Amino acid sequence: MTTSDLCLPDSRPLLLRRPPLVFSLLGLMVLAMLLANMAVGSIPFTPAEIWQALAEPPEASTAGFILWNIRIPRAIAAMFGGAYLAAAGLLLQIYFKNPIVGPYILGISSGATLMVSFVMLTSITVGWTLFTPFLSTLAAFAGAYGVMLIVLAIANRVKGGATLLIVGLMMGYLCGAVSAILTAFAEKDRIKGFVLWQLGSFSGFKWDEIALLLAIGGAILILLYLQSKPLNAFLLGEEYAASMGVDIRRFRLLILLCACALAGMVTSMAGPVAFIGMAVPHMARLSFGTSDNRILIPGACLMGGLVASLCDLIARTVMAPVELPLSAITAFFGAPIVIALLLQRKVKL
Repeated sequence: MTTSDLCLPDSRPLLLRRPPLVFSLLGLMVLAMLLANMAVGSIPFTPAEIWQALAEPPEASTAGFILWNIRIPRAIAAMFGGAYLAAAGLLLQIYFKNPIVGPYILGISSGATLMVSFVMLTSITVGWTLFTPFLSTLAAFAGAYGVMLIVLAIANRVKGGATLLIVGLMMGYLCGAVSAILTAFAEKDRIKGFVLWQLGSFSGFKWDEIALLLAIGGAILILLYLQSKPLNAFLLGEEYAASMGVDIRRFRLLILLCACALAGMVTSMAGPVAFIGMAVPHMARLSFGTSDNRILIPGACLMGGLVASLCDLIARTVMAPVELPLSAITAFFGAPIVIALLLQRKVKL
């Protein structure tokens, strides 16, 4: 795999590809999906009822209570969670110059899951009341960074994309094995909560968690967008980026810190969500017809939010009242679309 695998050759002028039109379409679809997530459920609401409930205090009606405390937080979490996973996947693909890496494949999500399992399945965290209720988030960050450091240490000694993917998969298996051992010795009540968390879901988000999600993730996305030009230079090779004045060592560290922070934060709150981080960046490249990160970063975020919101809606409605695992829906929904797009454009990965 080379850098050219991540760059879609397109000789057309940027204006003819009309990214503003694609952005407008994606924006409208995201707004429509947000409205659908508020309207559809065990108690359906019409747009008029939603508007009236939003104009009143949450306690004024049953509709207001459901919207403000259940559906709106979940819709926001799904939208931004998908955006952050897509951005993390885009960063990792640029860093490793490999089009099939992502937080889930490289073991980052598995590392976050392992540390969350320590929090949820054991009593080792008793007494850490100072960090409650964000202990799971901090643990997920630690797990994500720990696995990424191990993968990087091995990648520096062994060259080759296939080897790197195998290392990431093995780290995922090791983290899963430790989590399974912890599950075997945990109490039944703790096991039930952890198993439900592992299925992946954006349900149960509170407004303080939403605030944390928006504050940390928003700051990281702004930072990434400001680094669009160095990212473009990095795509063309480290030597070229260095000639353009990029501090390669610091820049590589920045990419990894941001990717792990985004993936770890979403995993800690919503559980392990597969597919989005790996596939959505490709969907964005194919939709916009460019590898310019000034377009891809916001484009991938919009597309990730749209895909995650749609999959979350399907997961909670198609077999209601049973909620399906979110990762299963993302795989069933997204993999055929990506394959079809790749075949249509004849892009070699």
